Amino acid sequence: MRVIVCGAGRVGYGIAARLTREKANVTVIDRNPALIRGLAERLDVRGVVGSGSYPDVLVEAGAKEADMVIAVTASDEVNIVACQIAHSVFGIPTKIARIRAQAYLQTRYADVFSRDNIPIDVIISPEREVAEAVLQRLTTPAASDVKAFADGRIWAVGVRLREDCPVLETPLRQVRELFPDLHVTIVGVRRGNTLFRAQAADLLQAGDEVFFICAAEWVERALEILGEPQPRARRVILIGGGNIGYDVASALEAKGQVKIRLIELDEERAAFVAERLEKTIVLQGSGLDREVLREAGVADAEAVVALTNSDQVNVLAGVIAKREGARRANVLINEAEYGPLSHSVGIDRYIDPRATTISTILQHVRRGRIKAVYSLMDGAAELMDAVALQTSNLVGTPLGEAHLPPGVAIGAILRRGEVILPDSTTSIEPQDRVVLFALRESVEAVQKLFRVGIEYF
Repeated sequence: MRVIVCGAGRVGYGIAARLTREKANVTVIDRNPALIRGLAERLDVRGVVGSGSYPDVLVEAGAKEADMVIAVTASDEVNIVACQIAHSVFGIPTKIARIRAQAYLQTRYADVFSRDNIPIDVIISPEREVAEAVLQRLTTPAASDVKAFADGRIWAVGVRLREDCPVLETPLRQVRELFPDLHVTIVGVRRGNTLFRAQAADLLQAGDEVFFICAAEWVERALEILGEPQPRARRVILIGGGNIGYDVASALEAKGQVKIRLIELDEERAAFVAERLEKTIVLQGSGLDREVLREAGVADAEAVVALTNSDQVNVLAGVIAKREGARRANVLINEAEYGPLSHSVGIDRYIDPRATTISTILQHVRRGRIKAVYSLMDGAAELMDAVALQTSNLVGTPLGEAHLPPGVAIGAILRRGEVILPDSTTSIEPQDRVVLFALRESVEAVQKLFRVGIEYF
C-alpha cells in the first residue's frame, strides 16, 4: 500500500510510524524542513518539503501511484484542499482528513463532505473522539481502558487486578464455572511491559492488566468482580474549556445527574463557554490555583479531568487536585513519555489523542471486512470488530477446530441482535459481527480471515 501523509506533527509522525511497521510505502509532506529531516532519520519513510494542498508537491510525493492520502496538518483548510486535489487530479481512492473546527462538523453541513462536493471518505475529529473516550472513562471509572464495538452492543475493557481479586491464581478455563455471573471472555493480559494472549491454563496475578470482552450490559458487574469498585462520578471538575472540555461538559449535561464545574484560564473563552453551557458552572482561572480548585469544590469531586493544551499543566493540575481531595484524576497526554510518568505521580488515567486517531485510521488501512480497530500498547495488539463472510475459513467450523492464528482470541459474537460469548464448540455464521483480540504478529492473518473472496461476488 502506498500512503501519503500530509503533516509531520505528533499525529502525522505516529501514523507514519505505524504504517511503516505495517510495511506500507509511506511518504510524508510538511512545510517544516526540520520536521521532515527528523522524521526521515527515525523512520523508513520518504519526506517531501512543501504543502500537501499543492498539486506539484503531491506529484513529488507520488500521488499518481498512491492508494491513500491522510491529511493531518494543523490547518483544516489545507487538509480539505489536499483531499480535494487528491481526488480531482490524481484519483486517489481513499482520502482521510483531520477536521478540528466545529463549524465544519455541524450536522446541518454533513453533505458538504461527500463525493459530489468535497470528496473526503473519512473525517477524523480528535476533539470529539477524545471527548468520547473521556466520557467512557467517567462511565466506567474502575476500567483502565474501554472501547465500544458492534454499534455499542459489545465492549472491550481493560482492568488492573487488585490484591484481593477473587479470580487470582485460578486457571482461566475455570473462571466462568466458578463465577457464573462473570459473563466475559478474557482475551489479553498485560504483565509488566509484556502483553500476551490469554490462554485457558493461564493463572492471573495481582497487578496484571487484563482485557476482557462482553455484552455492554455485563460490564458493570464484571468490573465489580475484577476491579476496585468505584461509583460513577456525580461531581466532576473539568480543567480546560477548549473544544474537548466544551464537548465533555455538553455531553455530561445531556446525561444529567452530574454536577459540573469547568475551569478555563482565558477570560474570553470562559465567557464564550459559559454562555453556551446551561448547567455547568464556569470559573475563570488556572487549574493550578488551589483557591480556584477549592472554589470549584475539589474536595467533594469524584473526578477531575484536565484537558488543556499543555501536558505539564494537565499532569500537575491532576496531582494538585488529588492532594486537595479529588478521588480520581484523568488527564489528557499528547507526549507518549508523559504517560508512564503520570501514573508514577498518582494520576489514575490518561487519554492519548494520538492513539485514538491512529486507531480510527487503522480500520481504513486494514483489509477485509474490518468495521473498527482499537490499538493497545502502541500497536502491540489490536482489538477488532469484523464481519464474517460466507467465504471465510472461520465460517461453519467449531472454534476448537478452526486453527486460529496463535495470537488471536475471539471475545464475543453479535448474531441477529444477540451477544454470544464463544467456546470451543461455537461456530461462526455468515454476517456475524466478531470482536477479537490479535497480537501484532497475527494482525495480517486476521485480515485474511475476514477478507472478501472472489466467490463472494
